[in-house]
Amino acid sequence: MGSLAAILKHPEDFYALVKLKIAAVQAEKQIPPDPHWAFCYTMLHKVSRSFALVIQQLRPELRNAVCIFYLVLRALDTVEDDTSISSDIKVPILESFHQHIYERNWHFSCGTKHYKVLMDQFHHVSTAFSELGKSYQDAIEDITKRMGAGMAKFICKEVETVDDYDEYCHYVAGLVGLGLSKLFHASGLEELASDSLSNSMGLFLQKANIIRDYLEDINEIPKSRMFWPRQVWSKYADKLEDLKYEECSIKAVQCLNELVTNALTHVEDCLKYMSALRDPVVFRFCAIPQIMAIGTLALCYNNLEVFRGVVKMRRGLTAKVIDQTRTMADVYGAFFDFSCTLKAKVDKNDPNASQTLSQVEAIQKACRDSGLLNKKRSYLVESKPTYNSALIIIIFVLLAVFFAFLSTK
Repeated sequence: MGSLAAILKHPEDFYALVKLKIAAVQAEKQIPPDPHWAFCYTMLHKVSRSFALVIQQLRPELRNAVCIFYLVLRALDTVEDDTSISSDIKVPILESFHQHIYERNWHFSCGTKHYKVLMDQFHHVSTAFSELGKSYQDAIEDITKRMGAGMAKFICKEVETVDDYDEYCHYVAGLVGLGLSKLFHASGLEELASDSLSNSMGLFLQKANIIRDYLEDINEIPKSRMFWPRQVWSKYADKLEDLKYEECSIKAVQCLNELVTNALTHVEDCLKYMSALRDPVVFRFCAIPQIMAIGTLALCYNNLEVFRGVVKMRRGLTAKVIDQTRTMADVYGAFFDFSCTLKAKVDKNDPNASQTLSQVEAIQKACRDSGLLNKKRSYLVESKPTYNSALIIIIFVLLAVFFAFLSTK
């Protein structure tokens, strides 16, 4: 629920954190009784707690399809991410993964922790997949096939150019956007969105993650994972791993800022995609991760800590985004606020400052032109502490005891 220190620093987050915790406890109690579905939803909570919470708010039929889609692609991603698997074993598995989802007894041991459990007991996912409607199955199979082939391609190929970067992100995330659009359409809740807009939704999220996860990826054992395009980082260093060293600090931040600017090029497409959604639950499902992505980029921009440790939005701010995102006014407001935060960090001496400012101003113009900014709520305006610190600590302890009690029930 976030550290006590963070809550004392941001008491305005407290209410949203409590609501998020209660919602998470309730969601975990709604696990279906069937063994295979119980496994799928339990695993969903283990591999992505916040995403699981948003998925479980979808309508039942679509919820099941999205749950299985997520777990299938998470399993595929686990194979790709496991650097201990040799390419001659990994590539055929990636290319044939779309066939294995029809095999009730198939499994492949790889990954660690919860991901290893997912792979070892993948038969539960296959069984649940077999119970989905055919339109859902066809969409999941198609995207899994195309993603597996794309991942296999980049096992044997490095991300050299910006075009390679876009292509890789298309395979691992843009296709997720296309797949979700197909599932939404199959449910009858949404019109089928264009491939271009769906792709941008995925690329924006993926690029935010790739930027944020630089240090984790470069320190991967036994082999570094390198997704930043050479065409960009080679302007600033001889080797990508050099960016994490103190003597490269200035160049590292300049490289980081160029990649953040590149990611911002997808924002206008994302806003168009979300503004066309009709179902309020589907809208929240799509909007919350996008707001988290613009928030992450605003936090990462011009931030040397990307090369030193973990950079992520605080838990309380995440809780507020999940709690308060309801309409496009909220989305435009969040994108406007976070783009203002990013704009304030732009150094005029940065080699990409003019491009960054141009992208930020285009985002802000799209938000203003919506006519909805006057209806927005701000996630960033922090209230002045109005609570006694001792009282907050007492409430925090009581809530911890309460949630511990709920967990044992």
